[in-house]
Amino acid sequence: MELQRVRPTVLRATFHVYELAALVAAARYVTKSPPPEIPAESLEQLRQVLDDYDQQVRNLSGPQAPAQPQDGH
Repeated sequence: MELQRVRPTVLRATFHVYELAALVAAARYVTKSPPPEIPAESLEQLRQVLDDYDQQVRNLSGPQAPAQPQDGH
């Protein structure tokens, strides 16, 4: 995983597919069975992030672009 600060409140993240899948799976689990101490507002934010993620996945189309090597990764 790699994080880059683009602006003070914006990060750019680069993940391996399995890393992103683990984070999304954990987020889905929390939204389906939330612990009682999680505020409703936080759950709603997490649900919105998942909705946005799902929309972006649906928007992926066409052949996969060739990978661009970055810093020897």
